[in-house]
Amino acid sequence: MSRNADFEHLTPEVLLDMVEKASGIPMTGLTIPLPSYINRVYELQSKGGERLIVKFYRPNRWNRQALEDEHEFLLDCADDEIPVVCPLRLPDGNTLGNEGGLFFALFPRKSGRALELNFDDDLKRVGSLIGRIHLAGEKRSPKDRIILHPEKSTRNDLDLLVSGGFIIDKYRKSFEELTSQIVGSITPLFKDVHFIRIHGDCHRGNLLDRPGEGLMAIDFDDMMTGPPVHDLWMLLSDHAGRSRREIDLLLDGYEQFREFDYSTLRLIEPLRFMRIIYFLAWCARQVDDYAFRSNHPDWGGEIFWQREIADLKHQFQVIMEHKVAWEEERFFGG
Repeated sequence: MSRNADFEHLTPEVLLDMVEKASGIPMTGLTIPLPSYINRVYELQSKGGERLIVKFYRPNRWNRQALEDEHEFLLDCADDEIPVVCPLRLPDGNTLGNEGGLFFALFPRKSGRALELNFDDDLKRVGSLIGRIHLAGEKRSPKDRIILHPEKSTRNDLDLLVSGGFIIDKYRKSFEELTSQIVGSITPLFKDVHFIRIHGDCHRGNLLDRPGEGLMAIDFDDMMTGPPVHDLWMLLSDHAGRSRREIDLLLDGYEQFREFDYSTLRLIEPLRFMRIIYFLAWCARQVDDYAFRSNHPDWGGEIFWQREIADLKHQFQVIMEHKVAWEEERFFGG
């Protein structure tokens, strides 16, 4: 891989040269860094006055095929008139640029207000949008994306954390035993569940409210194959058992466009556990990044793992309580 295939050398001059070369669009010197946890994202301006966004994908996270999966999902959504931000096609017909092994994409700049879920209609609107996204999502399968399943994605994340030496010796055994027990407990719940392309990171920060236009979904970077309920639970304000009204409102909107399998509501708390593990592995993959270390100096220390294991124990308790309630037909009315 080329020396340029990292963020260390991504200076304003370098990135502007890469964008101009790939797009054929002359740019001004404007390069405004935008918040992004894992990629590098900048606002640019063409000499014609158009504001654009360029996203440089973190090296060694996704391969070309996986990145093309993301773009294909966005284009499928756009074909169905679902409000998303699609990458621009470059002169070579591709949506993905590549310079020395560093992949990037150019997007039109879209702005909007942060989503607020203050009223019943807000949740219904969100549910409707997600239902429409899932209609597009089930049209085809991705070629090279994560499969959100305890014995696949979660097991891989756990292997990374343990074999990579990210867990200090004092807590390694207890972490392995606890997570193995949880995975064994939740895996049977995923039997015969229908998996489709989903957003994968559908929290309110990735939903914009555009005055006069409605809601827009952004940042499909974590798209995956998984149960549709995964795109709903992160919008809840509490654990599933205490969020019945929010779930009902989301599904009221969702089912205006797509049928929902209510039996998959039992997956919400297992998916919350899987999200915790996914996030730990996500952090581990960038632990040597200077920006990450600067923002998370205590990550991976003794106090950190002590707290994480306590949180996992609590989540396991919640999972088991909800599992019993579901079996006794007390959870969401059976």
